[in-house]
Amino acid sequence: MKFDFEVVGKIGSIALVRKEEYDIDYNVFSRIGKDLTPDFIWVSSGAGVIGRLDYIKRNNGKEIEDISEEYVSSYYAAQGQSILMENYRRFIHPMYSVRQLLVEHQHFNEQSKKEFIRKLLVESVKHNAITIVNYNDSVSNEEIRKVELNRLRLNCDKVVELVDNDETASQISVLVKSKYLLMMTSTEGLLKDPDDDTSLIKEVNGKDVYELIDNINSLQDCCNGASRKGANGMKAKLQYLIEPIRQGTTVIIGHSKYRIKDLMEGNVNRTIFRVR
Repeated sequence: MKFDFEVVGKIGSIALVRKEEYDIDYNVFSRIGKDLTPDFIWVSSGAGVIGRLDYIKRNNGKEIEDISEEYVSSYYAAQGQSILMENYRRFIHPMYSVRQLLVEHQHFNEQSKKEFIRKLLVESVKHNAITIVNYNDSVSNEEIRKVELNRLRLNCDKVVELVDNDETASQISVLVKSKYLLMMTSTEGLLKDPDDDTSLIKEVNGKDVYELIDNINSLQDCCNGASRKGANGMKAKLQYLIEPIRQGTTVIIGHSKYRIKDLMEGNVNRTIFRVR
C-alpha cells in the first residue's frame, strides 16, 4: 500500500505541563520540536490546560468564576491556543514553517470538507510546513455539538464525533493514509494492569489485519482509567486505532518523556501494534 504521510502523531494535555509546578513543561516541547519535519502531522491537545495555567498566573492565583463551565473551558482554550503554538514554533527548526489547523466534528462528516483538509495537509508538505492540529475547543459548545451530532445520525450510518484528540489523530491518520500513528501519553504504553508499570505489553500483532484487530479487542477489558477528568483513557485509544490499522497503519503508544525518534525506532519502551 502507498502511504501519503510518514507519521501522524498526537500528544495529550497532561503530558505538556508540570502539574505539581503549575507550569508548561518546556522540555517536552523541545523534545518534540527537534524531531518534527514536514512529513509529520502533529495533533496536540493542551490549549485548555495551558490557558488555565496562564490565566491563574495573571490573576493572582484565581480561576475564572461566576460563569458556566462550558464558557470557562472555551475561554481557557482561547487563551491557551496562542501559547501552545508559540511553544511549538519556538522549538521546531526555523527552516520549517509551522501552520495551525483547528478542526471540529463537521469537518469529518462531510466529504467535501474532508477532502479540503486532506489537500491542505498534503500541500503543506510541498511548502515545507509542519501542521499542528487541535480540536477547536475555544468555540465548542457541548449542547450545540450534541444537537448537530444527533442530526447527522438521522442521515448517516457512521458519525465522527471527535470527542477528543485521540479520535482526531485517528481520523487524520485515515484521511492522509499515514504509515505510522504515534500516540504519546503519560504511560509507557499499554499495561496489562493499569496500576502496575511493569506490566507493559510491548507488542500486539497478528498474521493479518483481521487477527490484529481481534487481538486488540481482546485487550480492552484490561484498560481502565484516564489521566484526567473527561479523558477517555487507554480503552478509547484502542477503539480509535482500529480504523487506521484496518488501512495498514502501524500504531505506536509511548511515553512523552521519550523522543519521537526513539519511540519510532524502538530504542525505548513502547507498545507497537502491527501485522507481523
